[in-house]
Amino acid sequence: MIPKTQLNTQQTARGTEWLVTVGLRPTRQRVTLAALLIGDGQHRHVTAESLFDTAHQRGESVSLATVYNTLRAFCDAGLMHEITVDGSKSYFDTNTSDHPHFFWEDEGRLTDAPSDQLQIARIPDAPEGSEIASVDVVIRLRRK
Repeated sequence: MIPKTQLNTQQTARGTEWLVTVGLRPTRQRVTLAALLIGDGQHRHVTAESLFDTAHQRGESVSLATVYNTLRAFCDAGLMHEITVDGSKSYFDTNTSDHPHFFWEDEGRLTDAPSDQLQIARIPDAPEGSEIASVDVVIRLRRK
């Protein structure tokens, strides 16, 4: 969840720097979305829809298609990771380090899980002619 405060100069500057460090052109819409995502220095798990809603609540003019395209560009540039839940719902994470996630089924929310408690003893070998690109760990939770 992104706090509903106005973007300030520092948040905008942080968003711009985030883009420039990976060679993405800092367009107005990219900077706005980057500032919403990392402007306060905190990591986020967002959906395209939640980021679109936050931008509109703050009076930013951006289409849902632009949000999707921008999130894809951020992922392609290595600024974010996409985590797919149920094969149909994608979350975007600004924390690009390897770490597991909790998916809270009752709330449709994704949060970080403690990496130091995860132990994977072995994963299968990749089929011939391929390599493992990543391993995503999503632990599904529901309230008792």
